[in-house]
Amino acid sequence: QVQLVESGGGLVQAGGSLRLSCAPSGGTISPYAMGWFRQAPGKERDVVASISWSRGSTYYADSVKGRFTISRDRAKNTVYLQMNSLKPEDTAVYYCVADHSYRGGSWDSWGQGTQVTVSS
Repeated sequence: QVQLVESGGGLVQAGGSLRLSCAPSGGTISPYAMGWFRQAPGKERDVVASISWSRGSTYYADSVKGRFTISRDRAKNTVYLQMNSLKPEDTAVYYCVADHSYRGGSWDSWGQGTQVTVSS
């Protein structure tokens, strides 16, 4: 139902930083939560980080704790992923997701994916 548009991916050296942004393409109600998945070649698509919309409660995968920060702008229904100290193993297609269910539990909207490549 809701189309998400991502930006900010690209090529960066190991140890560098990138900031991903994601927002709906049109007007929409506030989600229950938004987040980011990623998928590397030959691997499953896994959650990187998520944030609840009301209180900003965050979740991070162990592999990115201390390096990535998720945040949101509730006025624009926009979610950000600040990625610092990037490693080659962070290379993946990153997908923005949104949950518009009543109490959460379902990622019902997905972005097209944006490539993040970290070179050694």
